[in-house]
Amino acid sequence: MTKSKPKISTESIEDLAGIKAIILYNDEYNTFDFVIDTLIEVCEHDPRQAEQCAFITHLKGKCDVKSGSYTELKPVEQELLNRGLTANIE
Repeated sequence: MTKSKPKISTESIEDLAGIKAIILYNDEYNTFDFVIDTLIEVCEHDPRQAEQCAFITHLKGKCDVKSGSYTELKPVEQELLNRGLTANIE
């Protein structure tokens, strides 16, 4: 009798790779208020956290704005991109 190997979905493999982060990059065309409002709406930041992330992004050129599994982060990253922000999952 042959044992079959369990099938693992691509999403499960990506989740096993560990915690990822969405990195927000600085740009020259989005306002602080827009970035802060977007982080509150999309990343579910409280106002203070969103403001701090916006300032870190401005000063250092980038900031981790949300962490989680790839599967959790992909729709959040896509919404940030749809709103004109520059972001990437790393």
